[in-house]
Amino acid sequence: MIAKIGRSSNLYGALAYNHKKVESEKGKILMTNKMIETTDGQYSVSQLAQSFDSYLAANRNTEKYTLHISLNPDPKDKISDEGFVRLAQEYMQEMGYGEQPYVVFKHLDIERTHIHIVSVAVDEMGRKISDRFEKRRSMEICRALENKFELAPAIMKKDDKYELTFHPVDYRAGDVKKQIASVIRHLPKYYRFRSLGEYNALLSLFNVTTEKADGELQGKLQSGLLYFPLNAEGEKAGNPFKASLFGRDAGLSALEKHFLKCRESLKDNILKSHLKGVIAKTLESTFNENDFKNNLIRQGINTVIRRNSSGMMYGITFIDHTSKTVWNGSGLGKEFSSNSLNERWKNKNLSENKKLRKDKNEILHTDKPSVALSEKPHQLFGFLENHQNGSQSEESFMESAVGLFSFDNDSVQEELEFEHQMRKRRKKKR
Repeated sequence: MIAKIGRSSNLYGALAYNHKKVESEKGKILMTNKMIETTDGQYSVSQLAQSFDSYLAANRNTEKYTLHISLNPDPKDKISDEGFVRLAQEYMQEMGYGEQPYVVFKHLDIERTHIHIVSVAVDEMGRKISDRFEKRRSMEICRALENKFELAPAIMKKDDKYELTFHPVDYRAGDVKKQIASVIRHLPKYYRFRSLGEYNALLSLFNVTTEKADGELQGKLQSGLLYFPLNAEGEKAGNPFKASLFGRDAGLSALEKHFLKCRESLKDNILKSHLKGVIAKTLESTFNENDFKNNLIRQGINTVIRRNSSGMMYGITFIDHTSKTVWNGSGLGKEFSSNSLNERWKNKNLSENKKLRKDKNEILHTDKPSVALSEKPHQLFGFLENHQNGSQSEESFMESAVGLFSFDNDSVQEELEFEHQMRKRRKKKR
């Protein structure tokens, strides 16, 4: 069983999202705890919200007071309504929320039947209930409940590899559209890049590229994007997919807004100065392209090089995973451009390199250039490789399942979209 804990300052939104399921017969209320009861057992959103009023009135400056938890058993587990009620009660009790008002909703609209619990994280005196080591405690409680209720343990399965996180695309594995979607829907949320070239450098780490496509719509020339899977050599390896298949954020218009926003936020940014320093220092201590790239990879920086048909480098981009920023080489400075680096590496004399390395007490390399480290995404995405090798730890699995990268969870995405719609409605009313 996987537990996802969400916090916000929008109690009404959390209740409305779940109650909408009830109204459309895609969900139902299984139980309430310390809530104001109604004569007929039916509730409106305002009636549910009323039970939390005194807690919120007493709130002592806890900004994200709304607690929205989902408990997600394995789809194979057949759990009755009574079983879900017991799960919810024991989970909330063990997490320290057993004496809080809360309501339990069961969702029926997807194959994976699960429950949502809405409560508040402040007690009746307005004090915040401690959330120290919350993730660890939640995992331990889930494992205990799995044993008690004889549920399937939450371990990663091979055929789930595209469900929980974005992953380097393997065009031979099938369902390429879904693989690409798991990457491109969410990269702009975490990385800053200022051009299509920088975006493509980042996408290349996941075996994806995109190109502009022009067409005519109702007599007007329109521009859009096509996404392609790539093979190990960085060549297109399949049919293209229109950006519209992946949602609004994957389209050209949304990305151009992202470019503008990033250009502004990265202007005269201290991150740029720091990255330039790291690259310059690495250049001084390395003597060929492979050593340079390997050294940067160890520091959390991917180097993406573009070459022409004859193998000549004509472009270079740096992806700093620590700051989650992407930088074109020439944009950092002339000395980091592809032309400058081409000349630098071409003119290096091997014997001189050896002498310099001895002077610096560095370990000597053989006369042959070093072999580049595998061109894989930075260790930020390392749990994916562990998962593929079947050696993923429970903690890292839970991170991937319920942490930053739980992107393909349908209910989570739907909830975000619902909250976005509510904000738009409120703005219109004003």
